[in-house]
Amino acid sequence: MNSIRLRLLKWLLGPILLVNLVLAALVAGLAWTPAQVAFDAGLMDTATTLASRVATGGTAGLSPVAPAATGERAWFVVRDLQGRRLEGTTGFPPLRPGMSAYDADVSGEPVRVVALAVATPAGIRHVGVARTLRQRLDLRAAIVRSLVVLVSLGTLTLVGVVWLSVGNGLRPLARIRAELARRGPGDLAPIPADGVPYEIAPVVSGFNDLLDKVEAGARAQRDFLADMAHQLRTPLAGVQLQLEWLHARHAQDADTVQSLAMMGMANERMIRQVNQLLALARAREGRPGDHAGPLDLALLVQESIQFFVDKAARKDIDLGFELAPAPVTGDAFQLRDLIDNLVDNALRYTPAGGQVTVGCGMDDGAPQFSVIDSGPGIPAARRAAVFERFVRFDDKSQGSGLGLAIVRDIALAHGASVHLADAGGGGTSIVVRFAVRQTNPHR
Repeated sequence: MNSIRLRLLKWLLGPILLVNLVLAALVAGLAWTPAQVAFDAGLMDTATTLASRVATGGTAGLSPVAPAATGERAWFVVRDLQGRRLEGTTGFPPLRPGMSAYDADVSGEPVRVVALAVATPAGIRHVGVARTLRQRLDLRAAIVRSLVVLVSLGTLTLVGVVWLSVGNGLRPLARIRAELARRGPGDLAPIPADGVPYEIAPVVSGFNDLLDKVEAGARAQRDFLADMAHQLRTPLAGVQLQLEWLHARHAQDADTVQSLAMMGMANERMIRQVNQLLALARAREGRPGDHAGPLDLALLVQESIQFFVDKAARKDIDLGFELAPAPVTGDAFQLRDLIDNLVDNALRYTPAGGQVTVGCGMDDGAPQFSVIDSGPGIPAARRAAVFERFVRFDDKSQGSGLGLAIVRDIALAHGASVHLADAGGGGTSIVVRFAVRQTNPHR
């Protein structure tokens, strides 16, 4: 995963851990060296005391193996210049007078040895003292344990500081990401530049420029659709009037009447498609219009009842209404398009003699609008596809395939969800459910 956070942590924590290990090794060496010198000095003092006894011509007066107070053991030896043992431990390692303390072993046990040359009445004698390394090793282990604890605590502290620092440094990016995640699909407003760090200001500026270009392109497309639809509506309405006049004028000519009827049907289809293009242009805004406000879905349905009733009567469809107050906040034009498209689709696909029920009201505190028909239903495998543009349920229908796409876009713009399910008897039930506490979605 290509993450700035992980990259920063890798380049910061890696060197910190390496530096801590190097410092720990240096501190261990600096702490151990004085302790080693102190132990060697103590061993040298013992050897000097023993040598002073031998220098007077006497003997050392010690047993070959002497236990120390710390639990360690000590050995000594006195030899002449030829290396013959005069007193002390048998098997004592070779003596090296004039050297500092050195390592050796006595009876297989590691020891530290100090050797001195002493002038006595009988001649030069070499005196050697050896002591085990247990106390030194215990001290070194204690130093290492202490350093491990200190280095671990220091490393964890630094890791925490680095983690918090990196998180704090990346907070502006997280804020921008959250700002973009909260936006609706059509919200192309510029990203606020307040508080943006200097390093990412060019990125924000470039992204805002891109948003402006996308907004300009989308606006041009919407304006083109709206202008085209507006320009087509007037001549199409005129054509419809002329066809109706011709139909009345030539009512006795069966061939002419049939041709005029087919032309009228084609013109009606064109008018509906133009109206849907207008609705789609409004729905593709991705948010309610500038005049969004509090509305009642029941009142919006009542305003279009007569048109629905007439169309249902022409198809011999039983159209029923179950309307209860359903207050929402939104754009009246867009919500009316949503209602018109759902009811029109239901009437279009329901066969003669069928039933369509239009309802609205509150459900668990959420306003909702529903249309239930007794048509052929929609297979579960095709329910997601019918919300795409220019997708029709079958090849026999005369729709343009825009109705449910418009419904989906308007619902998203108002923060609502569309649920499609089977109705009793094999029909289709479509429910548009709005948020429980509807607020003005326009930002």
